Amino acid sequence: MLPENLTAVVARNEIWTGTSATEPYEAGWAKEAIVFIRALKEPKGPLPKARVEISADGMHWCAEGSEFDLPAAKDAVTFQRLSHFGNFLRVAATLQESSEITLLVTFHLKA
Repeated sequence: MLPENLTAVVARNEIWTGTSATEPYEAGWAKEAIVFIRALKEPKGPLPKARVEISADGMHWCAEGSEFDLPAAKDAVTFQRLSHFGNFLRVAATLQESSEITLLVTFHLKA
């Protein structure tokens, strides 16, 4: 039997400034996930770490504990592997006032 898997685009051509996050994605059926972030344009200013957030209902969020770099150059890609994440997932970051990144975020989920 082949494993069930899915790729979900949760942010496409979004410009992140200040406190930003992807749309919530319901992934409770998956046993593991990989989050990929690609910079679609050259980022501006210093970039913080992105954080994975989890939720039971898709409205109230808490940090899952995983943090990873945002991509530092156009077309650069960063990623984070996840397991034991409950039902809803999203990626968030809090950028400084002078910072900006345009990105593509995808979740790759496997049952």
